[in-house]
Amino acid sequence: RTAGPSLLRLGGGAPGGAACCSCHPTLVSAPAVRSWELQVPLRRGGLQAGTPSVRALPRGRSQGTSSATGRHTRTPATMIRFMLLQNRQGKTRLAKYYVPLEETEKHKLEHEIHRLVANRDPKFTNFVEFRTYKVIYRRYAGLFFSICVDVTDNELAVLEAIHLFVEILDHFFSNVCELDLVFNFHKVYLLLDEFILAGEIQETSKRVILERMQELEKLD
Repeated sequence: RTAGPSLLRLGGGAPGGAACCSCHPTLVSAPAVRSWELQVPLRRGGLQAGTPSVRALPRGRSQGTSSATGRHTRTPATMIRFMLLQNRQGKTRLAKYYVPLEETEKHKLEHEIHRLVANRDPKFTNFVEFRTYKVIYRRYAGLFFSICVDVTDNELAVLEAIHLFVEILDHFFSNVCELDLVFNFHKVYLLLDEFILAGEIQETSKRVILERMQELEKLD
């Protein structure tokens, strides 16, 4: 492919995330990702579920002990319902659902999410309520990365997760642009599966994810 501007350009890019052309948008500058660790719940249910879900952490993860009971306490964490990557024209470049939905419902969701985030004033926050959940999104020039979670989940942690995923894409494709995501969509899904599994963030180390992808490419 013809190399284009990077999807992620830390400390650079056009003012306000302006695109140099319609094919190769340049991402707005974004702060470096700080080291953090997300803990994941074991929850199930569709987007319309009205009953509260049981929150729990994966095996072996606990947070201290309760002074009253002496038992280990567990910190609730993020359960991702779905993740979308869409451009300004509304075309979905990546869609990953972690709850069972009909195809018609998926198309309806994608249309609603794009209309919600694309028309939102930039002066507002990156968190917006959606049905009984909330959507955390982040715009990188002409691309919108959107994640749907419960209203009680940590918005800042999800926002950092989006930026970490963009950094992983940028390192893997060496200055990634939108065309990389179009022509190598299968690799993008592999990267996402190494990062998020069954709606739970399983790996936050960029180095580990990239090493696994290199091992998979050697098998081809």
